Amino acid sequence: MAQSDAAPRILCIGIPVRDLTFRVAAVPARGSKANATHLAEICGGNALNAAIAVARLGGRVAFAGPMGDVRETSSGFILAQMAQEIIDTTHIVRMPDVTTPVSAIMIEPSGERTLTIYRDPRLWTVELPDADILLADCRALLVESRCTPFAISLCTEARRRGIPVVVGVDRAMSLQDGLLTAASHLLFASEQVQETAGIADDGAALRRLAGLTPAFLAATRGPNGTIWLNETGALEETPAFPVEAVDTLGAGDVFHGAFALRLAEGAEVREALRFAAVAAALKCIRRGGGQAAPQRVEVEQLLRS
Repeated sequence: MAQSDAAPRILCIGIPVRDLTFRVAAVPARGSKANATHLAEICGGNALNAAIAVARLGGRVAFAGPMGDVRETSSGFILAQMAQEIIDTTHIVRMPDVTTPVSAIMIEPSGERTLTIYRDPRLWTVELPDADILLADCRALLVESRCTPFAISLCTEARRRGIPVVVGVDRAMSLQDGLLTAASHLLFASEQVQETAGIADDGAALRRLAGLTPAFLAATRGPNGTIWLNETGALEETPAFPVEAVDTLGAGDVFHGAFALRLAEGAEVREALRFAAVAAALKCIRRGGGQAAPQRVEVEQLLRS
């Protein structure tokens, strides 16, 4: 979708990844081998998948975070893909002698995926550009939960300026993590909200975390929809749109990007959650991780139907 100068600018903070995806009949047993029926090389990473979704859905998007040495091939591949999506890469920090993350992902016929990834520990020592530069004309900030070491001060400054900070959480967080209080919106996956709160129930876990953070709290549950706490502290649910999933890789990230964009456009959380649910569902019917994110017109057509 063509981007308008009037469209809100979303800043995504994260660590890009070069994904190698393999379609398999089933994940092989330990110590065994299996032939893949298809191989694809795509760019990925939580915040980058979300950034692609924002761009496809009509937002202006910039990306900031660490990337490997200028001499390596992975970073060059990712930057070329980002350019095709019209993502502003001005604020990416290249780190000498550091490796850009690479993942190997096995995708089963059901769309479920199993993956392993290598991230160079030195990536977390990156220093982002000045906040005045990054937050200029910024209507929302979206950040990966793992980026606390180098993004917390920027998130804190964004909230001081009244800019929403949406955190996509795809791993358990420490209850002392600074993003719990620096975020305005925390979007967990079901397993991670339970692990973070130490409670084996999504609703109870959200209520426990509500005592630790003033942020909006939600947990996505794939085909079972999203559960969240409203302004009165009551639990509500936003249903998922039923689809025949062929690839769930990146669906949560697309959800986060779509939610952040609608929030930046001035939508209430109920509308933003519904919009995000449709975007994630449409992604799941196509293979290609975050690069299978839908266009705005597709989401709006499904919402109308």
